[in-house]
Amino acid sequence: MMIAYRYDGTFAGFLTCAWDALEGRIEPAAFLLPDGGAALWETRELPADRDRARRLYGALRKRVSPAFQKMIARGFLTCLPEKELDLLALIRRGLWEGDRVRLDLSDPVMARVNLALTKMWTEWDHLKGFVRFSDLDGFLVGEIEPKNRVLPLLAPHFAQRYSGERLALYDRTHHEVFLSDRGRWKLLPAEGFRMGPAGETERAYRAMWRSYYETIAIEGRINPKCQSTHLPKRYRHVMTEFLTDGEMEESLPGRAPAGALGDGTEKTAE
Repeated sequence: MMIAYRYDGTFAGFLTCAWDALEGRIEPAAFLLPDGGAALWETRELPADRDRARRLYGALRKRVSPAFQKMIARGFLTCLPEKELDLLALIRRGLWEGDRVRLDLSDPVMARVNLALTKMWTEWDHLKGFVRFSDLDGFLVGEIEPKNRVLPLLAPHFAQRYSGERLALYDRTHHEVFLSDRGRWKLLPAEGFRMGPAGETERAYRAMWRSYYETIAIEGRINPKCQSTHLPKRYRHVMTEFLTDGEMEESLPGRAPAGALGDGTEKTAE
């Protein structure tokens, strides 16, 4: 019997479905999100069971390897189409065959996941250098629009790098915001986000940054193709040097949750 799992989109929700599929020896036809529409197959909707998710996640470490466990968690952050089916296939193989599945690039599933991970880590590395923050009343604010869900990977980097600052970094693609208060940070869902108007000092710094970008090149040696290699065009629409102040402040409607950095802050920069 072919079924489709409908889950909440979280990693714990996916592992809950994976547990059910492994226990019932089910080969699911698809994984659907809450707003994923109707399916051609019988749909099984499972709420996230954190106890089962923890047990399965722990089993990946004990019965396969810590590296395999981390690969599954990181693979879930990629934008690989139908990633849940591929990750479930690897979990099934890993629990049966052990860690050698992770090194088997002759397997098309492992090859797809490995390629997706490589692309995600490339995007993560680019964004460490391409993120632009604006100083808005003592709060450093920025926006990104990545293909992969790299914000959880970027968060520890920026929390540590700016451990003495207050930060907000919004992911337009996945509607998630990273908030940090002097190294203590958390990730929160945020349907919309507005950067807000900048003060005179920030506007002056933006103008100097744009002027630097426009004048640093030697006119006779300008090479747009080479420039695109070092700074891909898909990042430029959220970078200070390519935008006017008005464009930077006309973000998606809405705002980050009020009081987001209260006593319940989850992480601390090491």
